Amino acid sequence: MIPLKIGIAGFGKMGQIRADEIVKNSSTTLIAVFEQYGEVPSDKYKDIIHCTSYSELLEQDLDAVFICAFNDVAVSYTTQALKRGLHVFCEKPPAHTVKELQKVLEIEEETNLVLKYGFNHRLHYSVIEAKRLIDADVMGKLLWIRGVYGKAGSIDYEKNWRNYKKYSGGGILLDQGIHMLDLMCYFTNGDFEVLNAKLTNSFWDIEVEDNAFITMQNKDEVIATMHSSATQWKHKFLLEMEFENGYINLDGILSNSRSYAPETLVTAKREFEDITYAMGKPKETTTWFENDDSWKLELDEFIDAILEGKKVQNGTSEDGLRALSLVEDIYKKSKFYE
Repeated sequence: MIPLKIGIAGFGKMGQIRADEIVKNSSTTLIAVFEQYGEVPSDKYKDIIHCTSYSELLEQDLDAVFICAFNDVAVSYTTQALKRGLHVFCEKPPAHTVKELQKVLEIEEETNLVLKYGFNHRLHYSVIEAKRLIDADVMGKLLWIRGVYGKAGSIDYEKNWRNYKKYSGGGILLDQGIHMLDLMCYFTNGDFEVLNAKLTNSFWDIEVEDNAFITMQNKDEVIATMHSSATQWKHKFLLEMEFENGYINLDGILSNSRSYAPETLVTAKREFEDITYAMGKPKETTTWFENDDSWKLELDEFIDAILEGKKVQNGTSEDGLRALSLVEDIYKKSKFYE
């Protein structure tokens, strides 16, 4: 089998993470990269073509493009690649606005090419196991869901491109909170309505929000609350789901920095048998996860969709649209940018 020929647009942290997986995979070969704002490590990637523009990248002999550039070019780069007959893997968020993304979806439908978005949190092993338990209905009806996803920013956080609205389209909600919103939709039937949203710029001297507090409800009357923060001085990932018969908690998630580690799945059945000793203190089962293969699993799914015609299951354009629609509704509800 001839490996799929891949190009990467944007060769910062995410571009290099994707490149490492592409190089390791026997079904793909990295042909060319384009990086507008920095240097491509020539010692590590000396055997690939270093393009000076996105147009030059698209002129190479490619089967697919990975878009790991700033958010403001995601729509333009995606549509250009699709129109050139190339399959596309694009990092989240898929666009600045729903209106922009809908145009991409129209082109996707016309071309019948594979389009996948990077929602890698779905493919962490703790999330995969939580989804299996939910689908098996071992806990009964979901009552509510609560998520916290926070980071501490960095010494030069104000200078990061993500905090310039022109390039990012939004702050911590769009950058990090969109992952939590996607998981909340993934674990439920989605269709959330934003009931209340408060966005703040409470610490960092930046153009965008550094905290987002959200309350939502879906058609099954499941209440979801989320706090996405850039002032969480100890990094935190926590997603709690309370059911009729117990709970499932995702506590921690593995990353390259391991600052959100450890990654655990905590489950328990509610206990009413002994009111004196057991009520409110159920026996918990904690499963620890030591490996993060989400980048590899995303690439495998993308490859299978191209070579075997399998349907993309995680990070579809519909997933991207649903998550971005929630972000847009939250921005409108909070009136933060008015």
